[in-house]
Amino acid sequence: MTTFPYDGRFTVHRRLPEHGTPRPEVLEALRTMAVEEDATWESGKCSGTMYCGDHEHYRFMNEAFGLFAHVNVLQRDMCPSATKFESEIIAMSLDLLHAEAVTSGEPVGLVATGGTGSICHAMLAYREYAAAERGVRRPNVIKPETGHPAFDKACHLFGIELRVAPVDPVTTLVDTDWVDRHIDGDTVAIIGSACNYGYGTVDPIDRMSEIALRHGVGLHVDGCLGGFILPFGQELGYDVPVFDYRLPGVTSISADTHKYGYAFKGTSVLTFRDKAIRNAQYFFLSGWSGGKYCSPGMEGSRSGGLIAATWAAMVQLGREGYRQYARAIFETAATMQRSVLSHPELRILGSPTFLFSFTSDEFDIYHVNDFMRERGWRFNGQQYPNALHMAVTRPQTQDGVAAAFDGDLTDAVAYARAHAGDAPRSGAIYGGVAGGLTDEADEFIKMVMGEMMDAQQAIPADA
Repeated sequence: MTTFPYDGRFTVHRRLPEHGTPRPEVLEALRTMAVEEDATWESGKCSGTMYCGDHEHYRFMNEAFGLFAHVNVLQRDMCPSATKFESEIIAMSLDLLHAEAVTSGEPVGLVATGGTGSICHAMLAYREYAAAERGVRRPNVIKPETGHPAFDKACHLFGIELRVAPVDPVTTLVDTDWVDRHIDGDTVAIIGSACNYGYGTVDPIDRMSEIALRHGVGLHVDGCLGGFILPFGQELGYDVPVFDYRLPGVTSISADTHKYGYAFKGTSVLTFRDKAIRNAQYFFLSGWSGGKYCSPGMEGSRSGGLIAATWAAMVQLGREGYRQYARAIFETAATMQRSVLSHPELRILGSPTFLFSFTSDEFDIYHVNDFMRERGWRFNGQQYPNALHMAVTRPQTQDGVAAAFDGDLTDAVAYARAHAGDAPRSGAIYGGVAGGLTDEADEFIKMVMGEMMDAQQAIPADA
C-alpha cells in the first residue's frame, strides 16, 4: 500500500518553517493534490465514499462554510445563527423521519460529527437514561452481527456489554427471536439497521418495535447510511419497509447528513422520540473554578462552518432535489443489480435497496475484484462470506457508468472462472484496503493504521 504518494514532489515539513510559505504556493500545492485525488472517484467507479460528487454543489457549500468557519458554536450569544441552523437541521430531519406520528413525548435531536458520533451519543444516552430511570448498573445492548462496528466501539468506550445477534444467511436480516430471548433486566436498547452497511438490507424494524415495547427497552435504528435516501425511496414507490417514528417502539434514529444528505463530511443527525433520553447524556460540572461548565454532547468547540453548510445544502435542495437524486440512484442501483444477476455464477445477498452486495459459489469473488481494479473500479470487500459491496451514489448515475459496469463485470467473470484455482490478490477490509486476513487481522490492521498515521516519519530526511 502506498502511504505517501507525494514523496519527492512536495516539500516535507518536519518542523514549523522559520519563514512562511507564500499563499499562492500553498494553494497551488493543494490544488494539485485535490485534482489528482478527485480523479479517483469522478469516473463513478468508486463504491460509496463520495455521495454527491457535484463540484458546483461543493462550491456552494464552501461559500456557506467560509462565512462561519471561524465561529465557535459554543458561544451562542455571539453566533445565534448556529442555533437557527442546528435546530432547523434537526427539525427537517425529524420531519423526514415522520416524527409527526409521535403522540407522547417530545421529539428532539442533536447534530454530531458523523455516524460514529451519532451512535456513540445514542449509546451513552441509553446507558445514562437507564441508570437514572431503572437503576441499571451493568447495561447491555443487542445489535445484529451486521450492525456497524461503531456500536462495538461505543460499547467498548462506555463500558456497555454488547450482545451480537445472528442474522439469517439468506436474507441477511437479524434473528428477532434471538433478540427477544436475550433481552434481560439490564438491556437498555436493541438495535436495527436501515439499511446495514454490508448488504443494503433493512432489518425487520416493525417486529423489533413490538419486542422493544413488550420489554420496555429502547430501539435505536441505525439510519446513518439510509436515513436521507430511504424515505425518498418510499415516496417513489420502492419496496422500502417502514423503519421510522411511525413505529411506536422506535426511540432514536441516526441519519448522516454527510452521506445522502449531501453535506460536507463531519455531520450527522441523531434524533430521539423523547427529549428525556437525549437530555440524559448531557455533561455538566457546576463546581469548576473556571465557571459552570456544561456540554450538550461529547464535543466541546465546534466550527460553525459545517453546521451552516449542512443547513445550506438541505434548504437549497429541498424535498424535490433529494427526491430527484434518489430516483436516479435507485434506478442505477437496479440496473447494476440486473447486470450482476445476468451472470449465473454470481448472486446478490438478501433483498437490497440502493446498495447491494454480491458473491459467487463458483469461485472466490475477489478474483472479480482483482480484475475490476484493473479497470478502475474500487469496491468495498466483505467476508463471511467473501463478497463485494457496491453503494450506489450520485457519481454512478452519470451517463455510461452503469454500462461500463456491465461490460467490465462480464470480462471480470470470465477472468474469475479462468483463475478459479488460484489465490486472489485482494481481500476484505472496511474501506477497500486489500488484505486477505483471518485470525492475524488485528495485528495487520494496527500496522496499516500505523503506516497511515506515521507516513511522514518514513520519508527520507533529504526528501
